Amino acid sequence: MTGASGVSGASGVAGKSAIKDLPTAKVWAFAVGQFGWALLSGIISNWLVYFYQPDQETISQGQTVFVPQGLVVLGIVTVVGGITAFARFFDAFVDPAVASLSDRCDAKEGRRMPFLKFAAAPLAIVTVLVFWSPINGTSWINGAFLFVTVIGYYIALTFYCTPYNALIAELGHGSKQQLTISTAISFTWVFGTAIAYVAPVIWGAFVPVTGRVTAIRVTFTIMAAVAFICMLVPPLAIREKEYVNSQPTSESTIESLKQTFSDGEFRKFVCSDVVYWVAITTFQTGLPFFVTSLLKLPETTTTIYFVLMTGVSVLFYMPVNILANRVGKKRLLLVAFVIFTCAFAFAGALGSEALSFLPAMAQGLILSVVGAIPMAAFGILPQAIVANIADASSRVTGQDRQGMFYAARTFAMKMGQSVAMLLFTGVSTIGMASGAGYRIAAVCAAVLCGLGGIVFASYNEKKVLDVLEA
Repeated sequence: MTGASGVSGASGVAGKSAIKDLPTAKVWAFAVGQFGWALLSGIISNWLVYFYQPDQETISQGQTVFVPQGLVVLGIVTVVGGITAFARFFDAFVDPAVASLSDRCDAKEGRRMPFLKFAAAPLAIVTVLVFWSPINGTSWINGAFLFVTVIGYYIALTFYCTPYNALIAELGHGSKQQLTISTAISFTWVFGTAIAYVAPVIWGAFVPVTGRVTAIRVTFTIMAAVAFICMLVPPLAIREKEYVNSQPTSESTIESLKQTFSDGEFRKFVCSDVVYWVAITTFQTGLPFFVTSLLKLPETTTTIYFVLMTGVSVLFYMPVNILANRVGKKRLLLVAFVIFTCAFAFAGALGSEALSFLPAMAQGLILSVVGAIPMAAFGILPQAIVANIADASSRVTGQDRQGMFYAARTFAMKMGQSVAMLLFTGVSTIGMASGAGYRIAAVCAAVLCGLGGIVFASYNEKKVLDVLEA
C-alpha cells in the first residue's frame, strides 16, 4: 500500500512539471471570479445583521423591522443570530460533500470549472432574495423566508467557492506560484469586499426616490448582477486541463475527509483558523454598529473607514508577498495575529472616556489604519498555506484531494462564523442604549484572536515546505 502511494505521488509530480504554467493574464482572469463572490459575501457578512437587527439610529432613518427582535428564540438567541448560525453550521457539513463531488469529477472541462459555471447564477440570485422579505413589517413569516434564503445562499456559495479555492493549489505549480495566485485573488477579494462596504453611499442616492428599504434592495441587486458576470470569467477564460494535471480521486467522502484531517500540520492550522474566524466575524459584523452606536457617526462613515482600510491594506500586499518568500508565511501571520488582537481591543474602547482625548472621527481612522496591516496578511497567507499543505499531501499520498483540504478549511471558517453570529447577536443586546454589548463583542474578538495566534504558533512550516522543495 505504501509503495503504491509513493509511485503514484512521484508520477503526479512528474506530470505536473510538464504542464503549462498559468500566464499572468490568466491569473488575473481567475482572480476576477474572487471579486464576484467576495462582493456577494461582503453584502451578507456586512449588512445582513445591520438590515435585520437594526439599532435605533437606523430605525429612525426609516429602516423597517422585518423580524421579531431580542432574545426570542428559546430566550437565549435572536432570530437573526439563530438563523445565520444554523445556516453556517448546516452548510459546514455540505462543504465536504461538495469537495468530494469536485475531487471525483471527471468532466471533460475539468474537475472544478463546471461547478463555477453553474453555481454563479444561483449564488447571485439567492443573495438578492435574502433581503426581499415578503411581509412589509415585523413577522415570523419573514423569519422563515430569511431562514430558507440564507441556507440557500451558503449552499450556493459552497458550490462555487470550494472548487474555486481548490484551483489555487492546482493552478499554482509550487509554493511561489501558489503565493502569486493568492496575492492576486487577495487584491480582488479586498476590492470586492470594499465595494460591498460602499453600499450605503449607493443606496443613499436612491433613498429620496424609493425610500430606505427599496434603495438597499436595488443596490444589492445591481451589485449581484456585477458579481454574476465576474464569477463567470474564470470558467470562460481558462481551460482547466491545459494548466492542471490533477486526477479524480478514488476515495469516498468520508475516507477523503478522514485522510485530510490525518495531516497533523493541517489540523494545527485549522484549529487556529476556527478561533480566528470567530474573532474576525465578530469584529466585521460589529463594525457598522461601532461607527453608529459607539462613535455616534453617520452610517456612511463606515464606507470612509473601510475604503481607507482597503487602500492601506493594498499597499501592504506586495511587501507581504516579498517578505513571505524571505522570512516565511508563518512569521508574518503571527505578527498579523498580534496586531489584529490590539486593533480589536482598541475597538472595544471606541467612544469611551479612555479615548475621549481623541475626536470620534480620529478614533475610527486609527482603527482603520491599524487593522489594514494584518488584513493584508490574512488576505493572502492562509490560502497559500492551505495550498502548500494540500500540494505536499498530494505528493506524499498520490491522492489529489485539494478540494477536500479547502472544504475542511471552509468547514472551520463556517463553524467559527456560526459561533461568532451567536456571540455577537446575543452579546449586542446587552445595554443597547449605551453600546455596552458592542464593546464586549470587540473585547471577545481580541481575546479569541490572541488565542488563535497561540495555536498557530505550533504549525511546522518547514516540514511542509521541505516536501514541496524535495
